[in-house]
Amino acid sequence: MFRRLFVALLALTAAITTAPAHADAAFPSVGGNWGAPGPYATAVEIGAVNTLYYPRDIARSPLRHPVIVWGNGTGAVPLVYRELLLHWASHGFIVSAANTPMSNLGISMRAGIDSLTARDADPSSVFHGRVALDRIGASGHSQGGAAAIVVGADPRVDTILPIQPGPLADIDAVRGPAFLMAGQYDSIVWPALVKAFYNDADHIPALYGEVRGADHITVAGDPGPFAAPTTAWFRLQLMDDPEARPVFYGPDCGICTDRRTWSDVRRNTRVP
Repeated sequence: MFRRLFVALLALTAAITTAPAHADAAFPSVGGNWGAPGPYATAVEIGAVNTLYYPRDIARSPLRHPVIVWGNGTGAVPLVYRELLLHWASHGFIVSAANTPMSNLGISMRAGIDSLTARDADPSSVFHGRVALDRIGASGHSQGGAAAIVVGADPRVDTILPIQPGPLADIDAVRGPAFLMAGQYDSIVWPALVKAFYNDADHIPALYGEVRGADHITVAGDPGPFAAPTTAWFRLQLMDDPEARPVFYGPDCGICTDRRTWSDVRRNTRVP
């Protein structure tokens, strides 16, 4: 009798400890305070191809965490954007940043997805069973913004957020919703170039946001006005966060009415 009970308890313990994380469980609310650090402590892992920014205790998380793949601007490395990438990680995302300073083709960004797919399946990895491989976004700055558009053609990518993207990309191949960001005073990637991508994205829900007062390097270092809207976008698209929906959708969307942050906002007819 005791032996049978002991074996049953062992089986129950094993079932509990090996149960998969839930992809559909809710992430902690941040009350709409997208620009503040999120509820997760963070960690960084520097690899040969990609640098990972992620919730430090992810191995003990009951959730599967969405992925953001990142591309750097020309000549830059993830360290330049460290504060923004850590900010996203603090909100529960796994960020895979390509180490390459020439990211336009998106090769390292796709490799980041491949690597996380393998690590999610590896029982010895802290990411085992914790990666939401069905919730992947792509983002990047300048040349890396163009790379985010390129990677948006990958069927594994659900949404893109190019920041001041360079011109060498074709948005016609992108499959999911897009939020294209420009800087009002950007003299390297002029707002008109970003608007051209937006105008061409008539086959998907697309938004254009021009950050008031921003130049081409505002997002580097302290991401300032870029932190809150990018976080809200990914929490909406990859976490189904209901608090983020009115930031972008509806007749009185937050970015549509906030003229202190935005010098120009546009949404096409496919946006709800």
